Amino acid sequence: MKIEKRWIVSFIIISLAAITGLLWQHEPASGDVFNTEDSINFADVAWLLTASCLVLLMTPGLSFFYGGMVGKKNVISTMLKSFICLGVISLLWVVVGFSLSFGDSIGIVIDGKTYGIIGNPLQFAFFDQVETKPHQVLGSSIPFILYALFQMKFAIITPAIITGALAERIRFISFLLFICLFTLVIYTPLCHMIWHPNGLLGSYFGVKDFAGGTVVHMSAGFAALAGVIVLGKRKNSEHIPTNIPFVLLGTGMLWFGWFGFNAGSALAANATAAMAFATTTVASASAMLTWVFFDRLNGRKVSALGACIGAVVGLVVITPSAGFVSIPQSMFFGFIGAIVSNKMVYWKKLKQIDDTLDVFACHGVGGIMGMILTAIFAQGENASLLHGGISVFGHHMMALVLVSFFTFGGSYLLFKLTNIIIPIRVSEESESMGLDLSQHGEKF
Repeated sequence: MKIEKRWIVSFIIISLAAITGLLWQHEPASGDVFNTEDSINFADVAWLLTASCLVLLMTPGLSFFYGGMVGKKNVISTMLKSFICLGVISLLWVVVGFSLSFGDSIGIVIDGKTYGIIGNPLQFAFFDQVETKPHQVLGSSIPFILYALFQMKFAIITPAIITGALAERIRFISFLLFICLFTLVIYTPLCHMIWHPNGLLGSYFGVKDFAGGTVVHMSAGFAALAGVIVLGKRKNSEHIPTNIPFVLLGTGMLWFGWFGFNAGSALAANATAAMAFATTTVASASAMLTWVFFDRLNGRKVSALGACIGAVVGLVVITPSAGFVSIPQSMFFGFIGAIVSNKMVYWKKLKQIDDTLDVFACHGVGGIMGMILTAIFAQGENASLLHGGISVFGHHMMALVLVSFFTFGGSYLLFKLTNIIIPIRVSEESESMGLDLSQHGEKF
């Protein structure tokens, strides 16, 4: 059997990373940055361990959610593209991703202070200094290793979300290359700019993103939009979802895991976590019902697929503000987010570019709506437009434009670069055969 050179190169890269990690000289955690283990709060540790497990479960849940929606010839390939992120991004995160996201800031100096665009890539390389002592700023009551692992799960699911837009026509090895480039070039700087204490968007612009509406959903949504433009339409863009029970199962796993996603982002077992837990489920419930009733008002039948999509949209919309808003406000978030995303799903111009599973309409638009609504409703003194924070609202809108251009433009260039290195579109014959057989030699 002939083995393509690209697979040999990929194996060599993995081998070199493993050997380098073994030989890497690790430095002990510095007392200037880390607290002693006596400062660990065991209730917080228990909750964050649980939350990390919940967030990890979301990626298999996403694979069922997407896998049930595609045609029968592409179920396995679609599910695998989500599932493989657990392996690829986990290792990438350990090697350099965490360091780029949360290492010391490298960026712009304003009034004598550095506002970060990216982290020092060597500071936490191969989890150097990522040990059991709590970081003084990043999760000060939990071991730093737990903070790093919790953040890892967010990095994993972000490129997995993109897969739904590219289903049924993207080459597997090209997809692996793209998600590595996306994580390093798009996700890590965005994560640093918003979630690092000295990040440019979070610290200087005051952008609020409690659990990833901007970092995760907007970045994935705009990357998905760029991907479908570069890939082009499928030869047969009409199909019937193969397995609606898979979609229902995936939605349940996502909803369950989202409690770790949002409530876990409080980084402690506290009142904020409890409120985020509550707003998460209320927004999703509101969006689910709004979606199915809005479908009926527009002459469409009430469907299990619509209920599932609505529930997920509600989860997306509430994510950036889960810990910042009240229960009634979260209900409104789900209501308005579902209507806007529903209109986008059925918008003819968006249908023309063939976003297979409407990733941009749900995650991209949902993330945008969440960011705007957060800037309007987030509670606290001068925290949002309704609380006297006119400048905060303006900064959010500026950041919205910057993030949109950065994630779409950057992803578009990365797809083009990937296509130069390894063609990203499968052949017409492979597409007709289905990616399960042509790419993986398996059948659903």
